[in-house]
Amino acid sequence: MTRFVVMLGFLLGTGNVFADDTADIYKQRCKGCHGEDGKAQTKIGRAEKIDDFTSVEWQSKLSDEQIRNVIENGSDENSKMKPFKDKLTPEEISGLVKHIRNFKAKKTSK
Repeated sequence: MTRFVVMLGFLLGTGNVFADDTADIYKQRCKGCHGEDGKAQTKIGRAEKIDDFTSVEWQSKLSDEQIRNVIENGSDENSKMKPFKDKLTPEEISGLVKHIRNFKAKKTSK
C-alpha cells in the first residue's frame, strides 16, 4: 500500500508525499538564498539583503499568513523571490511556514 501511495504522489507530480520532506523542500528551494540555517548569509542572501529568519524582530513582525503569501505569490519587495504556488502544494507551503518558524527556536547567541 505504501508503495502505491508513493507512486501515486510521483505520478500526480507532488514528488513529496511525507511531511518530513519539508526540510528537503527547504534545502532544494530556499537554502540557496536563505541559507541552511535561515540567516541568509549566502552570496545571494548578502547581495539581496535578505532578512535573517532567526531574528526575533523578523519573526515577530510577520504573521504565518504573510509568510505563506510570500511563498505562494513571491515578494513585492524583492523580485528574485518568485512565487511557488504552482510548484508546491498547499501542504508543502504550510510545512515551509512551520519550518521557517522553527528557525526562531534555533537562534544561537554569538
